[in-house]
Amino acid sequence: MTTRPNSTVPAALLACALLTGSCEVYTSHMGPADFAIAAMSADSFSAAIRTLSSDEFEGRAPSSPGEELTVAYLVDQFQAAGLEPGNGDSFFQEVPLVALTEQGQPTLAVKAGNPAGGPANDLAYTWSTDFVAWTKRVVATESITDSELVFVGYGIVAPEYGWNDYEGVDAAGKTVVMLVNDPGFATQDEAVFRGNSMTYYGRWTYKFEEAARQGAAAAIVVHEEAAAGYPWEVVSGSWTGPQFGQEGADGNTGRVQVEGWVQLDVAREIFAAAGHDYDALAEAAAQPGFSAVPLGASTSVTVANDIRRSMSKNVLALLPGSERPDEYIIYTAHWDHFGRSDDPAMEDPIFNGALDNATGTAGLIELARAFSALPIPPARSVLFLAVTAEEQGLLGSAYYAANPVYPTASTVATINIDGMNVDGPMNDVTVVGMGASELDDYLADAADAVGRTLRPDPEPEKGYYYRSDHFSFAKVGVPSLYTDSGVDHVEHGEAWTLERRTDYVSNRYHKPSDEFDPSWDLTGALDDLALLFRVGHRLVMSDEWPNWREGNEFRAIRDADLAGR
Repeated sequence: MTTRPNSTVPAALLACALLTGSCEVYTSHMGPADFAIAAMSADSFSAAIRTLSSDEFEGRAPSSPGEELTVAYLVDQFQAAGLEPGNGDSFFQEVPLVALTEQGQPTLAVKAGNPAGGPANDLAYTWSTDFVAWTKRVVATESITDSELVFVGYGIVAPEYGWNDYEGVDAAGKTVVMLVNDPGFATQDEAVFRGNSMTYYGRWTYKFEEAARQGAAAAIVVHEEAAAGYPWEVVSGSWTGPQFGQEGADGNTGRVQVEGWVQLDVAREIFAAAGHDYDALAEAAAQPGFSAVPLGASTSVTVANDIRRSMSKNVLALLPGSERPDEYIIYTAHWDHFGRSDDPAMEDPIFNGALDNATGTAGLIELARAFSALPIPPARSVLFLAVTAEEQGLLGSAYYAANPVYPTASTVATINIDGMNVDGPMNDVTVVGMGASELDDYLADAADAVGRTLRPDPEPEKGYYYRSDHFSFAKVGVPSLYTDSGVDHVEHGEAWTLERRTDYVSNRYHKPSDEFDPSWDLTGALDDLALLFRVGHRLVMSDEWPNWREGNEFRAIRDADLAGR
């Protein structure tokens, strides 16, 4: 185990905590934050990760037996930490979900006009291997037949960047084919969008939303590993099996009929069969003024669903404030993962989700223990919110943000934890979306006190800012802090850490192999939890209201919300 100078917790206090489990006597030379941080234990943290990611919990899928075990465990842990129910007399907020599970293995059929004349090229592609497709419409069967294929570049309409891939296109009834990420990534030009840093326009969620606004019948995203930020196995693993969503009053008929992904080589073959050079068109699509291209091809696919409506649960545990209990700091982490596969060919069918996100959920428990151990009660209230269905599109946090138990105007900030450091102590800490809010300053002060530095996301092209639960709160204006583990390892440096991160994404992320590893060095995770505790502690003991930076897209929403208090 390696140790960094300027330890987070005084040695004498740490010894007390290790020997007795807590220190009953608080003395004035101990800061209250140090005293509370000592209540966080590597042993209890590790035990919670092991439990949550065990085969017994079956991958923690929403609305499954694994959920029942998970939420019961969380309530037990929060109660043991002395917390109260966070939703009236309940620890739960029910989240209505609808699960659509593909029945069978559909085929993607393509008819491509033969550029050399003669009969059309008939192509067929295999479910999961070549493509995945689904519908978010709550219907038993949805199909498109001979729907015209149109290449719409990145599928973006962004007036602030002077970009409209749909200009002059009537997409009604057509199938739009789109590139993943945005033109800034493709060009690596800082003057184009945000250069290498993905914008929300680069996320597949946006692309499907925009295709629906354009009236398309179907929308297909081409998978390119570098641009997506993960290999095809993540796509096939994430979009097969039950697809959870929330059901609108219209049965989600506002969505396109069919959504999906295709492998890069599949896209190249379809384009070539219709007489087009995929790579040339992709390069052209990254330039201003690109015009959509009808491919001279059509596609057909049918998806059949098993429909299951259910209730899942967000878990809410509250530590009431002593002076201003109607002002709240919220710590969030998602408890869910992908459950277990029904594929009989899989040797290990359980997606244990140890790092993602048993570590973050266990961290939430440790933070609850720390705040409960404070010798001076917090002035503001602290809510510990473990949300469901993050892996299905931030559904649990989105539901809370739309139906807040505590008003957003009374919520000072959120601090999100999603996948913690298992590689040991770092000299730095990564801020995903660094520069977005004044919460960075609070974290910088906490890090500086223990000899650590802040750094921006080393992989901004992967769009992590839009892939975790803080984003649900940001969209309703609440300042949100989301950190990732640093990359400058105290002993091994940056290259070693980045190599391990790449290995995780390639070999374990969203796969059954994301399992607890007894060799993990969790001291770095505890260091990070101490930083997040200090940020929250400063907020709960003050009357400060941090905001988004001037010019941030969420600033106006927040200002209007606070003006109505």
